[in-house]
Amino acid sequence: MGWEGYVTCGVVAALIVALARNSASADALLLGAATVLSTMRIFSDQFLDPRDVASALGNQGLVTVAALFVVAAGLAHSGGSSRIGAPILGRPRSTFAAQVRMMLPVTAVSAFLNNTTVVAAFLPVVKDWARTYRLDVTRLLMPLSYAAVLGGVCTLIGTSTNIVVQGLMIDAGMPGMGMFSLTPIGIAIAAAGIVYVVIASRILLPSRTPAAERLANPREYTVEMEVEKASPLDGSSIEKAGLRQLPGLFLAEVHRGDDVEPAVGPEFVLRGGDRLIFVGLVHSVADLTNVRGLVPVADGDGIELDVPRTDRIFCEAVVSVTSPMVGKSIRDGRFRGRYGAAVLAVHRNGELIKQKVGDIVLQPGDTLLVEGPPRFLEEQRDRGDFFLVSAVEGRAPVRHDRGWLSIAILAAVVLGGALEPITNLDVLPFALAGGALMIVTGCCTMEQARRSIDWSVLFSIAGALVVARTLESTGAAAVMASGVVAIAQPLGPTFALAAVYVTTLLLTELLTNNAAAALAFPLAIATAQQLGVSAMPFAIAIAIAASCGFATPTGYQTHLMVYGAGGYRFGDFMRMGAGLDIVCAVIATLLIPLVFPF
Repeated sequence: MGWEGYVTCGVVAALIVALARNSASADALLLGAATVLSTMRIFSDQFLDPRDVASALGNQGLVTVAALFVVAAGLAHSGGSSRIGAPILGRPRSTFAAQVRMMLPVTAVSAFLNNTTVVAAFLPVVKDWARTYRLDVTRLLMPLSYAAVLGGVCTLIGTSTNIVVQGLMIDAGMPGMGMFSLTPIGIAIAAAGIVYVVIASRILLPSRTPAAERLANPREYTVEMEVEKASPLDGSSIEKAGLRQLPGLFLAEVHRGDDVEPAVGPEFVLRGGDRLIFVGLVHSVADLTNVRGLVPVADGDGIELDVPRTDRIFCEAVVSVTSPMVGKSIRDGRFRGRYGAAVLAVHRNGELIKQKVGDIVLQPGDTLLVEGPPRFLEEQRDRGDFFLVSAVEGRAPVRHDRGWLSIAILAAVVLGGALEPITNLDVLPFALAGGALMIVTGCCTMEQARRSIDWSVLFSIAGALVVARTLESTGAAAVMASGVVAIAQPLGPTFALAAVYVTTLLLTELLTNNAAAALAFPLAIATAQQLGVSAMPFAIAIAIAASCGFATPTGYQTHLMVYGAGGYRFGDFMRMGAGLDIVCAVIATLLIPLVFPF
């Protein structure tokens, strides 16, 4: 290894220290390291040339993740995610139960479907699920990624790494793996991994409330909603309708005709036409409007908004002393006709306003939760009717009539990825087609699709790819790998197998999983030949170790997808994932020789 390799190792070491100290965001640090290594091309041809850097930034996996973010957006904005989540995830009463309910189906599904697609589909579902049942999302998103990875090692098609190793085996003249060759070992690793995550996460995963929630405005609103007749809520109990465990929101009263039912119990059965009075925080009230079967009670002025619900936004507007609405009820002041928007709820100094929205007489300082077109925000910001007008970020009406359509599109994307061994088509074209269909069919708007793409994730993946390819091109990765294997080789096949596994694991934590497998494979075959034993157990060890990297967010693409969404730090992955790495390594090293003898 020349000086280029030492420089690369130094940059990587500095990167790991900076990530561990949380010196800056992961995407900034990874792109910074990639920039430093790219500029070193001036001094040596062993560093990546601009074309290689450009190909890393336009990597197929990178584009696939971006397209899958759009697919996930269509699923969320059409209500498809809630349709999937409710029957699969259920209603947990604790974080422990939630982790088990989530990890088991995700692991099973990931055994046959593309891991990245599975995580992209479940990410918005799990976030909404956590908010609904007051669960700590930090203790769910990392286990989500881990479950997807654990499921991938159970079958040949569970992850692309297995397909890569299969191709390398055939090229080397070895018999390939069958569909379920890895299953006995994979199931044992997945079972042990789930048990470890459920137990260890209680100690090793901190509670990290996202900044947006820590800074949330505690202002409470009173909102009146009506149960639609013949809707999913008509005839359902409060408990079954999911209206008992709403975050930041409680059901104060139910009005049925002239009767008022205060403090109803979970067994209370709802009927079409019931009017429900909720009190809660602004984001929770906005979410309430997206529950199927609940509609805001009209303010009574008889004017319909001319903007489709999918194109509306939620805003907060503070009534000014000069507003023409002061001293008038919302209905008599014809708020909808005047402003082209509808008032959903009113906040007044913590006062519980027991009136229909249309009957509320507005006072200066009242804060209104308004649903309307984007132009309401633009037009009213500089006018004197309101002191302040601001958008409620991250909230938009859901188009429930597109729910099943979005699920069908997702199923087509997933099926296309699952058929990769037969069609030889990567998931990318299916992801691109799925994202386009979500927009064309109205499951989400173009603007929602743009906002759904998490650029920090894409930048992190791009930076990691440049660093990984530089480790390869300068020879640093090969030297590290051959050194570890050479130390253990004289100790016999079992120690050599363990060394091959650990070497591949270290590479997959630093490189991509497929690159780690490709780099370690020839070393493993050479080791088996020198020992005079079968190469099959060594190839199996590479397939498993290249996928089972849990100690760094760069160890697997899905880890980066949940990294920012869960508010994690690099050290969280180190604490939680290092133990899981060890668990998987011990089980694999013990079981591989039993299933695939030397």
